[in-house]
Amino acid sequence: MSDGSNGRRPPYGAVLCDVDNVIRTFDSSRLQALERVAGIAEGTTQKVAFAQETVEPLLLGEITSQEWAEAIAEGLAGLVAEQQVAYDLALALIESPFHADEEVVALLRRARVRVPLVLVSNAALELESDLDSMGLSDLADHVVNSARVGLAKPDPRIYRLAAELAGTPPERCLFVDDGEDNVEAAAALGMRAVHFREPADLERALAPLFA
Repeated sequence: MSDGSNGRRPPYGAVLCDVDNVIRTFDSSRLQALERVAGIAEGTTQKVAFAQETVEPLLLGEITSQEWAEAIAEGLAGLVAEQQVAYDLALALIESPFHADEEVVALLRRARVRVPLVLVSNAALELESDLDSMGLSDLADHVVNSARVGLAKPDPRIYRLAAELAGTPPERCLFVDDGEDNVEAAAALGMRAVHFREPADLERALAPLFA
């Protein structure tokens, strides 16, 4: 791949980027409305769902999203009046509408002209079809989906796998993620690690690549 910079070596050999809450954002408004009706605090369902013991089997490909919903409903059982309400909350979470952040997508497409782009995501088995539904199946050179490789961030092995697919040593990779633990793990491997909060964070990180 040409780096588009008249033969000069780009500052990064590859960009490794998270998907959820970076490229993809979710609309939780229906879930929040159901939580209010159920008389529980907003965010309770997510807290139960993303507890490590509940979400880890999903992220490692050991259970399906449907089985995850059942586990979430179990975790909510003591917090709501009826089991059906717990299950409705779980379904509202896993069926939350999502869309791509076009600003982030545009920046990543521009970066991929210069260097390989690898998506590194702690996700369910549906990730690839979700990317396709957003018109992003061609966004990256590779997708490293935790549920498919059986490794999840911040396990250093998933970072090394992504760097290997990019054909780039870890210390030449730019890593972007919204999770502090994931960012710290990438930095420990020598990667240039960026904690993503808004598109401007990505834009600043990529600026040397576009110079």
